[in-house]
Parts: sequence; C-alpha cells; structure tokens
Amino acid sequence: METIQLKDPNTPPSDEVLANVLGDSYDAFDELMKTVAEPPYELLAGWNYYKDGKAWLCKVQFKKKTVFWLSVWNQYFKTAFYFTKKTKPGVMELDIDDAIKSEFDQKELTGKLIPLVINVTGKEQLKDLLTIVEYKKRLK
Repeated sequence: METIQLKDPNTPPSDEVLANVLGDSYDAFDELMKTVAEPPYELLAGWNYYKDGKAWLCKVQFKKKTVFWLSVWNQYFKTAFYFTKKTKPGVMELDIDDAIKSEFDQKELTGKLIPLVINVTGKEQLKDLLTIVEYKKRLK
C-alpha cells in the first residue's frame, strides 16, 4: 500500500524535494503547476502542513474557491476535486477519459460532497485534469 509522502513538518515541499519524491512524474507536476498559474486558469497554489493528516497538501484556488487539492505520493501525485450531487451530471458530460467518469460515478457522498481523485503519473493525463479544472472553475 502506498503512503503519502512529505510528512516532515520541517521539510517544506521545495522543487528539489518534490523532484526526489515524484521521480518521473515530476515533469507532469511541474507542467500542471505552471499551466494553472497562467491565463486562462490563473489559479493560486499554496502548500500547508496539515496536522490532522500529518502531511503537506497543496490547495489550488481560484480567488476564494478551492478548485482541487494535491498530495504527493511515491512516484506520482493525486489531485482531488469535490463535487455535489447537483454538479455531478456536468462532470459526467465532460470530454474526459471514461475510466475517470466510471470511477467517479461509483463514488459515494462524503458528507455533501463526491470526491473525484486522479493519480497522475504522466503529462498525458493533464488534458483531462485541465478539462476538470475548467469545469470546476466555472461552477458557482
């Protein structure tokens, strides 16, 4: 079983630390972060150490809205988006990989939210990820 990395509160996620943990998937991470920071996305990413999860997590926001959360694992990173029952049908209509939609469709509500989690290992996954980012950003 994989375990989340970046657990030391005294070691913030620098480029060097991230490259070491992510390995080959660092290029996808780097491209994603550079892309979402620029127009048309203009998202702001902020790393924080969360004591409850005992790990560093990155919250990626547009203005005050959280678009997705990012966590770092050994050789890949996870992005987690959260949708409501009302916004779920919109996700199912997106032009993204059917495997993502199928997995999302099976998820149960966690409180009032439905998680959409993608394990990212390579740049080829960024197109789907950015499509979801665009949708999430448009939601009220």
